[in-house]
Amino acid sequence: MKRQTDVLVGLVVLLIAVATIGAVAWVKQADIGKRQRDVVARFHDVGNARVGNAVVIRGVVGGRVQTIELAPNGWVDVHMKIDPSVQLPADPVVLLNETSLFGEWQATVIERNALPHDEAVQREIDDPGRGRGVLPGASQPGIGKLTAVAGQIAGDVANVAGRVEVAFDEQAAHELRGSIKNVSDLSTTLSSVVRTHASDLDVLSDELRKAIETLNRAANSVQTTAGRVDSATTSPQVRAIVTDVAAASTDLRRAATQVNDLSKRFATSQTRLDALLATGDSLLTKINSGQGSLGLFVNDPSMYRRTDSLLVQLRALAADIQANPKKYISVKIF
Repeated sequence: MKRQTDVLVGLVVLLIAVATIGAVAWVKQADIGKRQRDVVARFHDVGNARVGNAVVIRGVVGGRVQTIELAPNGWVDVHMKIDPSVQLPADPVVLLNETSLFGEWQATVIERNALPHDEAVQREIDDPGRGRGVLPGASQPGIGKLTAVAGQIAGDVANVAGRVEVAFDEQAAHELRGSIKNVSDLSTTLSSVVRTHASDLDVLSDELRKAIETLNRAANSVQTTAGRVDSATTSPQVRAIVTDVAAASTDLRRAATQVNDLSKRFATSQTRLDALLATGDSLLTKINSGQGSLGLFVNDPSMYRRTDSLLVQLRALAADIQANPKKYISVKIF
């Protein structure tokens, strides 16, 4: 009887131990007896990440953080066990981030082009000093850091509010009320001006309407005239006039050509006349200066007197020949 009790107690203890181990394994989501792939990511800082944190791929838990250990040159290596059936993204990177307010962290495997727009994260991912064979990793700030930053921002906002309160004192409020009153007075003045000149606006609108009507009548007149001109251009008389004008333009072009030729000939004649005048001027200059026989004759008075006496003698000789021709001419007939 006692032996049966001991066996029963042993079985109960064994069942409790197995249940406890199973519960712990279930809580830690351990994969017992399943082959897994080891993936290593290298970080500058892992924050509050712990062994056993989930590895999330495309929103699904695909593994667990196995170990976290320090690496040379200030790096931290995170070894992750991932199900071999899970396919990693193209160009994968690992982000460590907090998932709840209770300090739970996870490692998220994403593509490099899906990284958040954070310069610090991008700079840590692109650091070339981590070496080969490991995935690039970066950690995002946790709730504590965000709370501290939010507290700092709240303090800055409080300082700004205090400065605004100091600047916006009773005098500033009084000046603001005065400005509002001035705006109200200006609005009242504008309203009275509008009411005063409302009749003027009506008159102006009437004049504008009349001007538009006048423009419409003028446009109708222009349209009518254009229609008449269009109908007139299709008549035989207009075509005859156009033909005559074309013939007259041809004659005018011919006359213009003749005038052009005449002007060219006149230019040639003018050139020759200029040359003749230049030659005559040179000749007269030489005569006036006493050069040559003609110049000496014109400029020497004695030559004139001698010539005059020679003419007198020639006249006397001609009279003597007429009076006594036998004296000078003898005719003998054989």
